[in-house]
Amino acid sequence: MTIKTILCIVGMDHTNDDISSCVELCRQVDAHLTLLVIPLDATSPLGDYAITPASIWFEEHRRTSERLASKVTDLKEKLSNAGISFDVEGEWMDVEWAPSDIGERARYADLILASASVLADGTLKTAVLEAGLFDAMCPILMIPIPGKATLKPKTVLLAWDSSLEAGRSAKEALDIMAGADAVHVTMVDPDAARGRNGEEPGADIALYLTRHDIAVTVDRLPSGGREVGDVLAQHAIDISADLIVMGGYGHSRLRERVFGGLTRTFTTKPPSTIFIAR
Repeated sequence: MTIKTILCIVGMDHTNDDISSCVELCRQVDAHLTLLVIPLDATSPLGDYAITPASIWFEEHRRTSERLASKVTDLKEKLSNAGISFDVEGEWMDVEWAPSDIGERARYADLILASASVLADGTLKTAVLEAGLFDAMCPILMIPIPGKATLKPKTVLLAWDSSLEAGRSAKEALDIMAGADAVHVTMVDPDAARGRNGEEPGADIALYLTRHDIAVTVDRLPSGGREVGDVLAQHAIDISADLIVMGGYGHSRLRERVFGGLTRTFTTKPPSTIFIAR
């Protein structure tokens, strides 16, 4: 996938490091940056169960709108000296409709960046994940540590389980992996079964990636009773992976929300920069 438009989401309390990460990634791949600043509204003065009086809500909306407009102006001035193509927008979004609203914008982007401030905000993080993985089907790059994100990694961990979601993420990240020194196709307790992982787990995806001139190593790891996410996170540390590529929501959305799963594990506490697609 050629990346030419990057949608970077930040909250109202973003940091300079968040913006620097967005700019640096756009420079790496010569992409246009669309920077979207989002304050979320968790209350409404309408409806039978409204808990906030309308006058208070509208006054808060006015103050936030003024603050948002000021931030957009400041960011435009800051980015004017960054040497990249960009546009900046700010939009107050209702929590309920935020995934759809973000998703509409993400349909015209090749990649969504979720900055560290977004990952620290549970409500906004959920909205971004929902927007990218379900409303726009657009891959997301999660940046837990400002300054550490890259679209030109040296070592990549591809979390592989032969699922549709894993396959989708691998294809979306082909160009990124092609530029890496090493890609570790990593499987935890793989089953050698036809229609699942094959007689030699990991061999099919390794061959596929090799045909794209990607340097591949297949790592088959035992869980030893540990959670899959914990095993993969530790392996990412062991091989010094600067990017993890994974599929999102391999189980149903409801099951992931209730019981967890790899998506929830890695989005709750990302061990490294994560490229996630579905």
